[in-house]
Amino acid sequence: MKAVLCTQFGGPETLEMADIESPVAGPGEVVVAVRAAGLNFFDTLIIQNKYQFKPDLPFSPGAEIAGEVTSLGDGVEGIQVGDRVMAYSVWGGVRAEIAISQEAVIAMPDGLDFVTAAGLIVTYGTSLHALKDRADIQPGETLAVLGASGGVGQAAVEIGKAMGARVIACASSEDKLEFCRTLGADETLNYTDEDLKSRLKELSNGKGVDVIYDPVGADLAEPALRAIGWNGRFLVVGFAGGGIPKIPLNLALLKGCQIVGVFWGDHLVREPDRHRANMTQLLDWVVEGKIKPHIHKVYPLEETADALLAIARREVRGKVIVTP
Repeated sequence: MKAVLCTQFGGPETLEMADIESPVAGPGEVVVAVRAAGLNFFDTLIIQNKYQFKPDLPFSPGAEIAGEVTSLGDGVEGIQVGDRVMAYSVWGGVRAEIAISQEAVIAMPDGLDFVTAAGLIVTYGTSLHALKDRADIQPGETLAVLGASGGVGQAAVEIGKAMGARVIACASSEDKLEFCRTLGADETLNYTDEDLKSRLKELSNGKGVDVIYDPVGADLAEPALRAIGWNGRFLVVGFAGGGIPKIPLNLALLKGCQIVGVFWGDHLVREPDRHRANMTQLLDWVVEGKIKPHIHKVYPLEETADALLAIARREVRGKVIVTP
């Protein structure tokens, strides 16, 4: 079968196309013919050995897949050959077939296409876990989303609206903010041209923001935290800006706020029932039309490197999908 392999750590240009043996389902596993695989910013890091997950070489990038079950291992129950499924694979998705634990597999509802399903798991799963489980955001509260045009940012804007929040989308250019407005953002903020702290305070009528969703880090985290309101929740989602900020902890004291970590990859292992409930909620919202993953572009398997380069260059609005 065809697979894109990381055989040495480096940039997307170091990835190789290869013919490898098809996987065999072990006990408790199913083999899925991958029809679509979602790529994320962390895929640009994992192939450089700069991510918290460090698979042995060689491996394929791609943490979310959608496809059809082709075979079952011993002990598998409740799944049949031919079922349409989606799954979080951590890595290994950019290939024609993958063997994966039955516990990771989620049935796709009728009418949901593979490309949309593959764009739903990581970014929307992360954002719902952040806003629901970690922030307990309530209708009428104000949510500021940093990096709002990217994968998790887009998802946070849509989910925030679905949960009844007033959403301020923050990004670095007017075209990105225009995209955020199409997602339903109530207000937009260009942190290249505007002072992030003062503008967030203005947009929250001086009270401060209730929830800040930060997948960027770097030099945006501290000014955003300075604009948080009393009893606010600052969600630490990631560091796409390239730097891990050092936050003065007196701010948490003075603001009476919480600085809350969001580690979705560990959440689904430690809290699988809650994760499945969240995925059910997301699928219901998709069917109801409350959220609609925006697919930036679909690439063939052979152009996986180009897809990852587009992500690394911050050119992407929403999700990038590879179709083996």
